Amino acid sequence: MPIITCIEDLRAMAQRRVPRMFYDYVDGGSWTESTYQANQADFSAIKLRQRVARNIEQRSLGARRMGIDMAMPLAIAPTGLAGMIHADGEILAARAATAAGIRYTLSTVSICSLEEIAQAIAAPFWFQLYVMRDRGFVASLIDRAKAAGCDALVLTLDLQLSGQRHKDLKNGLSIPPRLTPSSLLNILGKPRWIKGMLSTRRHHFGNIMGHVKGVDDMRQLADWTYQQFDPRLSWDDIQWIKERWGGRLILKGILDVEDARLAADSGADALIVSNHGGRQLDGAPSSISMLPAIVEAVGERIEVWLDSGIRSGQDVIKSLALGAQGVMLGRAHLYGLGAMGEAGVAKALEIIAREMDLTLALCGHTDVQHLDHHILLPGSYPLP
Repeated sequence: MPIITCIEDLRAMAQRRVPRMFYDYVDGGSWTESTYQANQADFSAIKLRQRVARNIEQRSLGARRMGIDMAMPLAIAPTGLAGMIHADGEILAARAATAAGIRYTLSTVSICSLEEIAQAIAAPFWFQLYVMRDRGFVASLIDRAKAAGCDALVLTLDLQLSGQRHKDLKNGLSIPPRLTPSSLLNILGKPRWIKGMLSTRRHHFGNIMGHVKGVDDMRQLADWTYQQFDPRLSWDDIQWIKERWGGRLILKGILDVEDARLAADSGADALIVSNHGGRQLDGAPSSISMLPAIVEAVGERIEVWLDSGIRSGQDVIKSLALGAQGVMLGRAHLYGLGAMGEAGVAKALEIIAREMDLTLALCGHTDVQHLDHHILLPGSYPLP
């Protein structure tokens, strides 16, 4: 077993162990992938201030966010098809997140269902909602999330239409997957993945199959799914969803100051600054570059979180320093999942926590709840 020291080690291992079509689904963006690349590059440009001879013996990563005590201000981001990265992937990741003292967010287009996650972890988790044309189905999803014990609903706003992802098109990633000789040969070279998939019955969208009239097989599921993402989604729908849900509501996909103000006006409890990991509008700015302006505009009215580009504990610290009250971990936890299953997700979270703690200490600070831009080198970070 190789020594794992960072998220990049987990990414490299996942690339070896996960079939190319599913690995590329995780590790790819839309069009030229310029926004996907900017998410990480803009983090790298931000420099930290090293401080010395300060008492850093007692340090804390804990925080209270969304009315919840968390081991660190971090949650697992909703990611579709995690159960194809590793057999029963959502269950395994949820277990690792719960053990680490943070929230797991289940995607609408997960392989494991709401009910299966609730049974597996017997602890609260969050549910991410895509708004479909079939509002009856949306209502049933909200009700099922309540019954499953979810204590926050994450409403994604930036996927009314899917961005063009060239890797997915070339790999034949569809429902069901379109297997070419090349992709079949690649899958056959992943015996560990094959063994896991043969050991589980979970191979389709668990939140949809069996819960929609007339959707009983993979082909019907494909037809229904492609027709259902709703370009008519508006702020009026958010009010309906908020009333139907009745609990904590988080709006994901905010990248513009005016949209942030609308989000705060909607009465939501939090918003997530996100460009969907660079998977939607290529050419859009990185999430971290837009964070300070959004925090300045609405940070006193609503919790502001950040998603997209987090690959290290230092990225988390930089986000908190620029005003985020929490961050979402997407690809980084999927790399761990693809590399080593539940143990890999646990390892990814351990790495992030260790890097946060060490960075905090070497910058002369002891509590993540008291960070601001003074921990960063002036001139290296984006200004509102």
